[in-house]
This record gives sequence, C-alpha cells and structure tokens, in this order.
Amino acid sequence: DDHRLNTSELERKYGTSIDKGLSSARAAEILARDGPNALTPPKATPEIVKFLKQMIGGFSILLWIGAAFSWISFGIQLAQGVDSAFDNLYLGVVLALVVILTGIFAYYQEAKSTNIMASFSKMIPQQALVLRDAEKKELPADQLVVGDIVEIKGGDRIPADIRLIFTQGCKVDNSSLTGESEPQSRSCDFTHENPLETRNIAFYSTTCVEGTATGIVINTGDRTIIGRIASLASGVGNEKTPIAIEIEHFVYLVAGVAISIGVLFFIISVSMRYKILDSIIFLIGIIVANVPEGLLATVTVSLSLTAKRMAKKNCLVKNLEAVETLGSTSIICSDKTGTLTQNRMTVAHLWFDNQIYSADTSEDQTTQPFDQSSPSWTALSKIVTLCNRAEFRPGQENLPIMKRVVVGDASETALLKFSEVILGDVMSIRAQNRKVAEIPFNSTNKFQLSIHETDDPQDKRFLLVMKGAPERILERCSTIMINGKEEPLDSEKAEAFQTAYMELGGMGERVLGFCHLYLPENEFPESFQFDTDSMNFPTSNLCFVGLLSMIDPPRSTVPDAVSKCRSAGIKVIMVTGDHPITAKAIAKSVGIISATSETVEDIAKRLNIPVEQVNRREATAAVVNGMELKDMSSEQLDEILREHSEIVFARTSPQQKLIIVEGCQRQGAVVAVTGDGVNDSPALKKADIGIAMGIAGSDAAKNAADMVLLDDNFASIVTGVEEGK
Repeated sequence: DDHRLNTSELERKYGTSIDKGLSSARAAEILARDGPNALTPPKATPEIVKFLKQMIGGFSILLWIGAAFSWISFGIQLAQGVDSAFDNLYLGVVLALVVILTGIFAYYQEAKSTNIMASFSKMIPQQALVLRDAEKKELPADQLVVGDIVEIKGGDRIPADIRLIFTQGCKVDNSSLTGESEPQSRSCDFTHENPLETRNIAFYSTTCVEGTATGIVINTGDRTIIGRIASLASGVGNEKTPIAIEIEHFVYLVAGVAISIGVLFFIISVSMRYKILDSIIFLIGIIVANVPEGLLATVTVSLSLTAKRMAKKNCLVKNLEAVETLGSTSIICSDKTGTLTQNRMTVAHLWFDNQIYSADTSEDQTTQPFDQSSPSWTALSKIVTLCNRAEFRPGQENLPIMKRVVVGDASETALLKFSEVILGDVMSIRAQNRKVAEIPFNSTNKFQLSIHETDDPQDKRFLLVMKGAPERILERCSTIMINGKEEPLDSEKAEAFQTAYMELGGMGERVLGFCHLYLPENEFPESFQFDTDSMNFPTSNLCFVGLLSMIDPPRSTVPDAVSKCRSAGIKVIMVTGDHPITAKAIAKSVGIISATSETVEDIAKRLNIPVEQVNRREATAAVVNGMELKDMSSEQLDEILREHSEIVFARTSPQQKLIIVEGCQRQGAVVAVTGDGVNDSPALKKADIGIAMGIAGSDAAKNAADMVLLDDNFASIVTGVEEGK
C-alpha cells in the first residue's frame, strides 16, 4: 500500500525522516533483521553432488557395471584357485580409474567456468547516494535498508524498490522488467491502484534515464519485484542436450547387445557341458569386452578441448555438453539491443543545406568523413555542442573518445562524443560560450533550450540554441539556414524537411531538430536577467539549421556472422522489445532480412494495394508485432515459422519470447537463444542452449544460460558453432 500513503504516513511507517534519513545505528539494526539488499543466488547444487553426477552420469554407469562384473569373476576364479584370476581384478581397477579420472576432469572443467561466472557478479559493486545521520553518503547498494532516503539521477541504476517523494523530469527504463522500451515518466502522485502501474514507485535494477528523484526504500533484495521474477525463471525446467540423448540411446544399445550376446554364449557353453561357474565367467567376460572403455574419456577430452578453444574466442561454456548442442543448432533467436547492436546511440546521419550526409558509426571512429566546409555545419555544430547537458567524467583525457564514460542520457552522450570527435575539446568550447539560462528537456514541450554568451568579442549578442522533436522545432521556426544564409521557410523548404525527416525516421533512426536565434542587442543587453519560468525571451520565429539522426548501430562483425549462419543452414530470428521500424532497419542492415526480401507490407506498398489483399506466401520475410503475436494460435505461429525464412519479432514480452522458443522447438529445431535482460531469462532456460551476454548481461540471464559471450558479440556465437560442429 506504500504508493497510497502520503509523506508523513511513510515517515511514521518506516520510522525515518525525509530531511535527516535513518541514523546509522538504526540502519544497522534493520540490515541485521532483513539481510543485505541483494538477490539470493539460485540454490547451488552442492559440489559433492555435482562431482558424483559426473561419476555415474550417462556412460560412466556402463563402465562401473563392467568393473563390478570383473571383480565378481575375480572372486569366483580366486575361490577356484585359477592362476589368471588377478587379470580380472586389474581390469576392474583400470575401468574404475578411467571413470574416476574422466569424472574429475569434467568436473574441473565445469567448476572453472563457474568460477569465472562468480567473478563476474563480484565485478559490479553498485553505489547509491543515501541520506543518513542528516548527511549524504555514497554506500554500496547492498547496504541499503527499508526506510533509507535515496537520491537518484539520470544514468543511475535504481538500487531497491523505491516510493518516490520528490521528482523532477524523472524517467525510468523499465525494459528489463516489463519489456517497455520507451522510458516511463515518474512522479510523486498515486496514479493507479496497481503498484506495478502507478507512477510513484521505481523498481530495483531498472535504470533512471533522465531527471532526478528522491524516494524512500520500501523493499530490498528478494522482496523486490525483480527478485520475484528471478525466482519465476528458476521454475522453468532445463532441456536435455542432443548429445546427452544420443549417449543415453547408445548406452542402452551397447548394454542390450552386450547382454544378449553374453546370454547367448552362456546358453551355448552350458549346453556344451561346461561347468556352470566357468559359463558365468564366460558371460561376464563377453559383457565386459563389449563395453567401449575408451569412449567416455575420448568424448570428455574432445569436448573439453573444444570448450578451451572456445574460451579463447570469448565463448565461456558452463557445461561441456553445450559445446555439442551449439554445433547442432538450427535456429538462433537473437535479442537485438547489445547483441546485434553496440548498445550505444551514435549519430548516423545529418541533414543540412538540403542534403543528407552519412556519419561514421564504427566502434572506434576518430574522424568523420562528411563535408564540413559549409557555414551551416559551423552553426549546427555550435548548437549540438552548446545545447547539451552531457559531460565527460573527469580524468579520462588519455582514453579514446568512444571509450570515455559520460554523465548524461544516451542521445546527449551520442551528440557529445560526435562533436568531440570533430571539434576537439567540447568542454573548453562550452567554457568560452558561458551558459546564462537553460530549460531542460521535458515530455510536454519536447525541446531543450539554452542561452549563451558567444565567444566572438565583436558580437555582444546572446545566442539562443534549441533542440528537440523535429516537428516541434520546425513549427517554432520562420527561417531556415541554407549555405550559411537565412532564407524564409516556405512550403517548398518545409516539404524538403518532411522528406528528409521521413527518410531518416524510416531507417529506424531517432531524429532531432536543431535551431538557433541571435537575440537583438537592443532588447537583450549584457545585464539582462533571463527568467526561464516566465520565458521572457522569444521561443518562436527561430532559424532552423538542420537535423541529426541517431541509431544504436549494428556491431561491425555481425553482418558477416549472419551470412556465415545462413551458409551453414542456420536460421537467425530477431526477437526484440523494440519498435518494428527500428527492428526491421537493423535486421536489414545486418542481413537477417536480405536486401531482396520483402515483407507483406513491402509488397502492399510496391503494388499499392491494401495489406489484406497480398498473398502471404509471396513474402519471404516477416515482421511480427508483439500485439499480433498475442492473438495468434500456436498453429498460426507455426505457419509463420515454417513459411518465412527471415523473421523479426518486435515489441515482445518475456512470456512471448518463451512462446516463440517453444514454437521453434515444435518444428524439431535445436534452438539457441541469446539475451541479456532479466526478461530473457525464462527463454534462455527453455532453449536447447541459452547464450547470455557477459558484459551487459544481468546476473539472472547468466545464471539461466548454458554459455556466456565474454565480449557480448554475436559473431562469437558463429565461432562457437564452428567449433561445436
């Protein structure tokens, strides 16, 4: 009920104070009572059980039976006083040794990768800014207790379930929890009966994208919402690997053959009047002879060597059998963000002087190739640099620009790095053009504005710069800059803008518009006091300068990897929570949808007929929306998976990812799933082989997976498949 209570009731309930926070002593008491604020790792199998499983699993059992029989015949022959009795004792010992050594080897292999996993979770100590004893302190997030007053700002991970008591333009990214890829706004008001829907609660492990907020911790650790999801994933059963099924089948086969031949010879020898005890030794000898003693060691060693080679290529295999599963994979369901793409917004295109320029989106750019001689670009670059609140963390001057850590949201970060690559020291440019007023971006007016003194000593005018949603920016402009000159914004130029905007938007890119205005010196002298609340300055009749569009670009190694999968007969399906347009654009750029393929919508557009009239069989590619998937029967889903060779699922929920994996398995395919979020963990577990991301992946995803990509790169999967084969 915390979302219904007002501030004073919350203070009473949790025995805290909004101005002072908890006292350290009280916090220590609660910490002792509730335990640390962290998710309990899933129940680990005791090491001894893991070891014994290796000792008697699958094939080993045959060898143990062989050893036991050898010892029995040793006993019989010893009693009879046969000279060669000890041969059987030695044979039994050798068999037992083979099993024990192979078991130890396999156990060591798996324990090694488990240790690497453990070191991963230790790598991410998260800090939280907490008010305790009336002063602000940075504490490790696992020290938080119920009743703590926590401050969060854009870029922070939310350290516990928090009831917000003060917010300013706060938005959170709930995608890991709900799959909503749009940031959700947060406020202090109770807006919905359901605590999951109301706006005044922020959830553990989601991210604050922009704005600031202060709140009271109401749940920690396993009692948080994400803690409950994590325990849900542990309910999904694991699938048997193809090699385990094969080995089991082989064990039955060998055992059947061995026993039947043994019994046959036993009957023959008895009918030929041999002594009964001799016949039994004969029987045992034949059964033991038929057990392939070397096979177990060979299989384990070859799997281990492959696993070792894969680890060198950034694929960490958690259990050895997964190596072979990966080799027999026939469908890969891949998440988009962070797996196929770089998981960072980057400037992809610019539009100024009425033409579109392409920017370099590679991971290690150092220059930009487009033409920078136009005065319009000079004006545009100034707006991009000044109308931006993102900053580099200090002390990273020696790092390459693309690797530096930035404080600010994703789009601003992209713009900051873009201008730093081209212009050099952005921070000093900002210092020379001092900011005198600013209105941060918010969702109602969809623009961000700031006013600066300029670095030109001859020009005493203030410069107003603004960026935001292109249509909102355009409606505030009356002129447009072409080749450095202001020209009136007539319908023809507005049309050109619209065309460019549609083209960039159609590529799944996020487009921003930029405009500026030099404020006349007679109305706005140097001493003028700007007031952002009453807006005592013009915000219309501005001059439109240009557009920039950003996208989370595909990793450079992915297109090659996808075509390798194609030629190996593996179907790659994209499953993402993102919008269909963006998903389709990325799918096309990495080759999941090839250049010549058309979806039903494409055919309808080309022939200029409604979508309903298109023969669905003609379309080789399909983009399926999560909403459509909701209403589909499993037969319809099967039909899509059968009929189309190139498929993208967009706007999918965790539950739907699970349904898609089950659909692929119904086709008799061996399915690999890649993912990084908590919401991927049920699907990772259901798949024949789950592949988690090592850097961006959540702990829940890594625990559910069979294999971890240490460099988060889709291309490593292909290497893995090659090795597995």
